[in-house]
Amino acid sequence: MELADRVQSLTPSSTLAITSKAKALKAEGHDVVGLGAGEPDFNTPSYILDAAKQAMDEGKTNYTPAGGLPELKQVISDKFKRDQNLSYDLDQVIVTTGAKHALYALFQVILNRGDEVVVPSPYWVSYPEQIKLAEGQPVFVATKESNQFKMTPEQLEEAVTDYTKAVIINSPSNPTGVLYSEDELKALGEVALKHNLLVVSDEIYEKLIYGAKEHVSMAQLSDQLKDHTVVINGVSKSHAMTGWRIGYAAGNKQIIQAMSNLASHATSNPTSIAQYAAIAAYTHDEKEVIKMNQAFEERLETLYNWLLDIPKLTCVKPDGAFYLFPNVRQIVDDSPFDSVDEWVKQLLEEEKLAIVPGSGFGAEDNVRLSYATSLDDLEEATKRLKRFVEKYS
Repeated sequence: MELADRVQSLTPSSTLAITSKAKALKAEGHDVVGLGAGEPDFNTPSYILDAAKQAMDEGKTNYTPAGGLPELKQVISDKFKRDQNLSYDLDQVIVTTGAKHALYALFQVILNRGDEVVVPSPYWVSYPEQIKLAEGQPVFVATKESNQFKMTPEQLEEAVTDYTKAVIINSPSNPTGVLYSEDELKALGEVALKHNLLVVSDEIYEKLIYGAKEHVSMAQLSDQLKDHTVVINGVSKSHAMTGWRIGYAAGNKQIIQAMSNLASHATSNPTSIAQYAAIAAYTHDEKEVIKMNQAFEERLETLYNWLLDIPKLTCVKPDGAFYLFPNVRQIVDDSPFDSVDEWVKQLLEEEKLAIVPGSGFGAEDNVRLSYATSLDDLEEATKRLKRFVEKYS
């Protein structure tokens, strides 16, 4: 049977592919160091586990509303008010099966065939695929390393056409970890308002910010921008809950209702037990979250300095998330390999070091390294990377 055109055009996730290959090598007994996974290496905090157990013991295992438990929506609304002074009614919030599902549902309800979405590059691997699945067209804006991989208002203005429906802002970013400042967001927001664009503000790494920098949401800059923004977030990265699959979106009531209607036919509802766990995540103190962030920041500083010792490698220092996105173009050009993808593949074969090629993120010259692993693993990874670079220089 021939498959539908919409799935035949999909590009498999490069992050999941490299993680799968690394796991297969480990299963064969190889000593693999994996810097490919985009998830915290910490277990979910115990108070969240306890809340899930309590929910099970109390029989809270039935269907919930398609758009999520009212109690969880209220907690999410309270979180917006507490963290960003944003007010959302419960009918402006939807709970989804992970932030990825929130993005998928959003594109499904806002895009018609041929509608365009501006996607700054480098980008998270699923953005263009989800847009294409909604019969939309991703329009890539190539950002510059010299500008910390940030899209400028001039670039956004140039990318807008009569078919442009939305623009994606991911801050902090996957894969670069860069963070847009308030002034930078204001300038982009002016362009969005001028052209009546919906801003898709992916804030899943909001809690993972280091140093003196602070997270700013496009939605908190003005009432106008709030009306033109759908915020995407979740507990996966902030609370080490990737497998629990709880995300959410907040924004225009009509859009949120359409997403809820879609979810009612697609997933019925997010897992009930995971929703009660998420309530605990957002109503408990953030000591565990802060502790994890401190560990990530220490790893960032350490790994970044180690990478700078590798000749011909350059790297923008990120402000958030848990990725480094170094440029290895000169290293690869001076090696016998024809592409960064081939170089990464051979690195895994020879050194059993798994990193992700930047091609999957729209950046052919870079690779993504996740520092969501121990300092010992990061030290060993750096040794293997340096040895491989020296061998083929």
